[in-house]
Amino acid sequence: MRKVLIVDDDEALRRLMRLELSNDYEVIDSGKPEEGLALALENRPDAILLDLRMPKYSGYDLLQTFTSFARTQTIPIIVVSGEAGGQTKEHCSQLGAVGYLEKPIDFDILRGLLNRNIITRRHIPRSEVRLRLHVSLKLTGADAEENSFEETVITDDVSLNGFLCTGTMELAASSVVKVYLMSNGSNYVGKARIVHSSTKNASIWRHGCRFVEKSGLWILQ
Repeated sequence: MRKVLIVDDDEALRRLMRLELSNDYEVIDSGKPEEGLALALENRPDAILLDLRMPKYSGYDLLQTFTSFARTQTIPIIVVSGEAGGQTKEHCSQLGAVGYLEKPIDFDILRGLLNRNIITRRHIPRSEVRLRLHVSLKLTGADAEENSFEETVITDDVSLNGFLCTGTMELAASSVVKVYLMSNGSNYVGKARIVHSSTKNASIWRHGCRFVEKSGLWILQ
């Protein structure tokens, strides 16, 4: 029987998914996202169902880890999240997810996604290569409370059209910031939209950013 791994901190939802899927799949689940990678490596599931918003952990981090590791990058990942919005869906696709479902779950659609992706065992590659690089950037704009700010952040990875970074400011999703590359002075790159923001504590924020305008040199060209 094919295996499905569920990583979601909502115990009631995991129980419902087990009931709905157990006739067709062997279901492995965990409410602890930090165990997700270990379970995937140990059980080599045929598909992974992943929540985005979990305490003390970002599902985006786990999604990126799954699609970066050689042993897990061919496993189809379907994001199941209460977070709505086309930009969030697009960003998950950029990180390698093959599907995105909003809660409450339509199980007919979920079964269709699982069947299509497991049968073909296909992995939709990220539309652009992402490199793990730690680069200093300066961001300027307005924070989540619409106050002007300027902050130096460090990237976790970069791509041709965007980057993930860590900083101390809370930035509102869909807001636009100016981006400066700090390697030889302060060189203006362009404007980027905040696709998502998440935090593990009150002082450190992680932002997914995608360029909407580039007029200067970027790390990848």
